[in-house]
Amino acid sequence: MATILVLYYSRYGAVKQMAQYVARGIESIPAMEARIRTVPSVSPVSEATQPAVPDEGAPYVTLDDLKECDGLALGSPTRFGNMAAPLKYFLDTTSRLWLSGTLVNKPAAVFSSTSSLHGGQETTLISMMLPLLHLGFVLVGIPYTEPDLSTTTTGGTPYGATHFSGTDGKNAVNEEEQRLCFAMGKRLAEIALRLQNK
Repeated sequence: MATILVLYYSRYGAVKQMAQYVARGIESIPAMEARIRTVPSVSPVSEATQPAVPDEGAPYVTLDDLKECDGLALGSPTRFGNMAAPLKYFLDTTSRLWLSGTLVNKPAAVFSSTSSLHGGQETTLISMMLPLLHLGFVLVGIPYTEPDLSTTTTGGTPYGATHFSGTDGKNAVNEEEQRLCFAMGKRLAEIALRLQNK
């Protein structure tokens, strides 16, 4: 059984929903499983700490989760056209894996949610790609053979799956966005299997 790590940070739940659809796409491929993990919030108070285990939802990620995965799907809300600080904070702790080359040639895909259609969806995805390139991942996007990519009026880019949550954050992940998340997860899993079989 090969494992794809679905790692995300979600403040209001939209990116968490997307992670679940990405995981379904991964697990639609035989012999593939999704391991869903999250990261703790970063506190502005240096003495504040998060519990070792979250009260609800996915467990917190460890470096071993990343080391052991056969591929990675990375998700974040948009923060001024960039990934959220908690996700960046975790990625900043991966120097040991970078030095050892542990993650080289593993496939990775990225996904994001924004509150406005022009709120930095694509720049957020690109900001997430940069450390993945340094770590040696092989990036996987969504090809235009996915019909929803050409018709969506909310989320979805060739760089990765996106969601338009609305300024109040209440837009549910719609059917097109769900299908694009699923398709991205499925493609990531297929490519992970191909790279394993080389």
